[in-house]
Amino acid sequence: YRRYNVDYDERILPSICFETIKAVVAKFDAEELITQREVVSRTVRDLLTERADEFKIVLDDVAITHLSFSPEFTRAIEEKQVAQQNAERAGFTVLMNEQERVANVIRAEGEAEAARLISDALKDSAAFLELRKIDASRHISKTLARSSNITFLPGGASPLISLPYSNARRGGGGGGGGGGGGGSS
Repeated sequence: YRRYNVDYDERILPSICFETIKAVVAKFDAEELITQREVVSRTVRDLLTERADEFKIVLDDVAITHLSFSPEFTRAIEEKQVAQQNAERAGFTVLMNEQERVANVIRAEGEAEAARLISDALKDSAAFLELRKIDASRHISKTLARSSNITFLPGGASPLISLPYSNARRGGGGGGGGGGGGGSS
């Protein structure tokens, strides 16, 4: 009182409050100021009590009752949150694209293996080709049966076009058809 005059509370307290709050707030980011309000409040109270003690001022209680930010700071926080959401969305998109790429590779490998197996089966037996024709005919018949269009197939005819089968098509070179001659055991 004698050293700082009668208006010490109007001169000293605002100064040390502002100084203390500024120092504490600088230690936290905006999200922490909101989510860790108790820690912030306790830190302000401890530092403010310590600083006030230097001026022989005794503080009974310190409470943060209202916490607000400038419009520029609030806008910056919102922009940061939007940027984080966009970054997370982009990361998710990259992850999904990577998973899709891996799935495509696996699918292509499976299709290549299936094509290899079919090719091997065709080399070993012409009956496999007939089996595939029958399966395709069944599929076509089922599709036509469900169709609202009316389709007529000649009795006993295959819905597939009959093409002559030759060794040239199988890669066997020139030479006659695939059927006659010698027996098999």
